[in-house]
Amino acid sequence: MSASLLFRPPLALRSWRTYLSKHPYRRHSRTPRHPAVDRGECSLHSSAHIPTHDLSCRATQCAADIATNPALSPASNKTQAPATARRKRVLSGVQPTGTLHLGNYLGAIRNWVNLQELYETYFCVVDLHAITLPHEPKALLEATRQSAATYIACGIDPERANIFVQSHVSAHAELAWLLSCGTPIGWLRKMVQFKEKSQTRGAEEVSTGLLTYPVLMAADILLYQTDVVPVGNDQMQHLELARDIAERMNSKYGGNKWKKLGGRGGRIFKVPDAFIAPVGARVMSLTDGSSKMSKSAELDASRINLLDDRKLIQQKVKRAKTDTLEGLEFGNPHRPEATNLLGIYSLCTGISMDVIAEEVKDMQWGQFKNTLADAVVAHLEPIQQRYHEVIADNTYLDQVLAKGAEEANKTANLTLENCRQAMGFTPKYAARK
Repeated sequence: MSASLLFRPPLALRSWRTYLSKHPYRRHSRTPRHPAVDRGECSLHSSAHIPTHDLSCRATQCAADIATNPALSPASNKTQAPATARRKRVLSGVQPTGTLHLGNYLGAIRNWVNLQELYETYFCVVDLHAITLPHEPKALLEATRQSAATYIACGIDPERANIFVQSHVSAHAELAWLLSCGTPIGWLRKMVQFKEKSQTRGAEEVSTGLLTYPVLMAADILLYQTDVVPVGNDQMQHLELARDIAERMNSKYGGNKWKKLGGRGGRIFKVPDAFIAPVGARVMSLTDGSSKMSKSAELDASRINLLDDRKLIQQKVKRAKTDTLEGLEFGNPHRPEATNLLGIYSLCTGISMDVIAEEVKDMQWGQFKNTLADAVVAHLEPIQQRYHEVIADNTYLDQVLAKGAEEANKTANLTLENCRQAMGFTPKYAARK
């Protein structure tokens, strides 16, 4: 027997070498992920072990990625249709507490308008989150409808996006409980917002919901197999928690463990990435350029509400905190108020910061504030007009919310049933037919 035949590799090895020569491994991206993570067959590979700057890089890459990709359907093995390509999914929402303000609009809702053209979008009024702190039931009822009307007034199109109220999809609350039972309490105690609010209110005044609401937020995201979530820097910790929970549940209940129970197998939840808008991600307070514009701030003068009239906007801008330095400039860390007001002007007018910096470099604050107030008023007037049209038409608003809830329930219930099955719950009788 010749030496070449004697030392010839077995057929299986030769076939494998042939395959590799035709299908070489692709190089990993900047933030590689082991394929077993997405299948839910490995140990926890949480974002807690990913440096924040890596997650931000991922978010930046995700913001630029607007292509459509095939995605795994969350349907159970009994009802699952053949996999088809779909647009990437986005989910976001705002609490119906207080009145939506310029920061909510410029930092979040206006970006949603662009996203609805590129993604399959779900925008909800997160009323369940609004009760973690003491609330007035009547105010919550009114604010929920006002928030939904504001979404539409700001440009969210019910024909392109799903607009719904969080509590109208019961799967949010049920999945939050299932996830809570799989989430270590130590993870929740690390949440910065819980620490801050519990310290100011005291242990006896803080509800359990304030501790566990990040799990509800994770349920909101994971129910829709969300690909990307628009977040500000202050919400990045909550998104990282949602990623941790998804990977923990996939590892603990997904993969072959789920398959042995008669399920589809693989991952239960898609692990979402962040979407951080290049501009307008954080609009600051008018009374403190180092603090975020907030609905919960005691001083109404600290924010411009979307429904403020011309006179009130002019008053708030005129009284906005500034410094005593000559000229106006953008980006100076020692002049946060200047950066904030110039940023608002840029976002309301669409003029680039370079052009604005040249235009206002020799201006006095009094002159610029008049210009800024006029720009804000002009930008908000059409939104206010559309809002009053929508809020006055109860039938139309009810139809929009009903349609949005119907579509949201379809997707959410499929994910919920997958999770229930993987965790060993008895199927609902309606699902057995």
